[in-house]
Amino acid sequence: DLSLLRFISAELTRGYFLEHNEAKYTERRERVYTCMRIPKELEKLMFFGIFLCLDAFLYVFTLLPLRVFLAMFRFITLPCYGLRDRRLLQPAQVCDMLKGVILVICYFMMHYVDYSMMYHLIRGQSVIKLYIIYNMLEVADRLISSFGQDILDALYWTATEPKERKRAHIGVIPHFFMAVLYVFLHAILIMVQATTLNVAFNSHNKSLLTIMMSNNFVEIKGSVFKKFEKNNLFQMSNSDIKERFTNYVLLLIVCLRNMEQFSWNPDHFWVLFPDVCMVVASEIAVDIVKHAFITKFNDITADVYSEYRASLAFDLVSSRQKNAYTDYSDSVSRRMGFIPLPLAVLLIRVVTSSIKVQGVLAYVCVVLFYCGLISLKVLNSIVLLGKSCQYVKEAKMEEKLFNPVLTATPGKPAGKQQGTFKSTQGISTDENGSTSVTNQPVHQKENMPSLLVTSNSDQFLTTPDGEEKDISQDGSELKHRSAKKDLLEIDRFTICGNRID
Repeated sequence: DLSLLRFISAELTRGYFLEHNEAKYTERRERVYTCMRIPKELEKLMFFGIFLCLDAFLYVFTLLPLRVFLAMFRFITLPCYGLRDRRLLQPAQVCDMLKGVILVICYFMMHYVDYSMMYHLIRGQSVIKLYIIYNMLEVADRLISSFGQDILDALYWTATEPKERKRAHIGVIPHFFMAVLYVFLHAILIMVQATTLNVAFNSHNKSLLTIMMSNNFVEIKGSVFKKFEKNNLFQMSNSDIKERFTNYVLLLIVCLRNMEQFSWNPDHFWVLFPDVCMVVASEIAVDIVKHAFITKFNDITADVYSEYRASLAFDLVSSRQKNAYTDYSDSVSRRMGFIPLPLAVLLIRVVTSSIKVQGVLAYVCVVLFYCGLISLKVLNSIVLLGKSCQYVKEAKMEEKLFNPVLTATPGKPAGKQQGTFKSTQGISTDENGSTSVTNQPVHQKENMPSLLVTSNSDQFLTTPDGEEKDISQDGSELKHRSAKKDLLEIDRFTICGNRID
């Protein structure tokens, strides 16, 4: 007999057992634990990546001038050694010379850009217009960064390519002017970003700073609801590392300019300090929320960030080997899209205009400061190398350092390819049987998957969290998986920090 009383009684006494769907609720609990682990694992990756960027950035101020000096000394004293070597300079020395010349030329070109006039021009704009300008600058910075490293790599390869080959380029001088123009324009773009941020700091009601900080939270909407693979998330993580380090340098520039205007009064620094902390805290909070929900919606575990960290460590350790094909600072630039030359040009320009060096004591302080920078660079490099070796060992990737995967060159048998292994790793053998460690590969595009550091760690980074799918899947599935795997073989910085199929 159905009645209202019986229905209410059934509703009040009805029971259920969660254990009947144990797998579902266990999975939900693991998702909660994963979200709780994301901040810790993400900040470990960010911490390691920021120090990698710092190492590449300090390299421009410390070791690069010394390497340029050694290259110039070799070039000047070359008649004393004779022409036993066909090369006047080693390829690494040529690249160092090019970096040094570009840095000096762009520094003098930046003197024709008036920072004060730019500041007052931006300050006179409305808040909404400045907000739009800042968004445009962020997009332009990502676009120009994605193309800038290609310009620099093209210059380095054109200048060091073996001369006996057929000419297939426009020449070193046009590439050099393109590189100078890129570094100069990128430095101006970063200066406008720093000036806009400075105007936001100095605004009375802080409305512009609040709007610029809220712009970070808009980034969450544009990323968390998209489908992400582990490789896509890796590129986004590298983009976030680069963005966070660049923001730190921009905040340093803003503090230097403001302290100069107030005659280096330390009391004014404590006025700026809350705003600086607010910007840094908002950036960290946005990254944590964004990565937490991306991993939740795409069923990615928090352990993936330790894999990303091991891959970055693998890049650093590989660049220290004798058969390395690139400098570690360039490796960081290609992996994260962080190009230190424009940022270094701007920082040197701001420091030299803000701090006046007069008298012998001032020059002594400059020399001591430079020695301190070198000490910091060396200490940072030693710690990073030790940590990188530890991460590579924990990830069991040591065999990939000493036993790289050999790929047969088209037209040559596999056995012969093993005999010419050094040529595939950037080492070529000359007529006398001696090896040149710094030569570039012959066919860069064809051998790129076997030369890039990422290709050696693809299997590591593309291993699923759970059980591996059966290898005997249909052809379409294998093609789909290979397309995902190829994402890591593209080392350059993408427009949005990720690549979505």
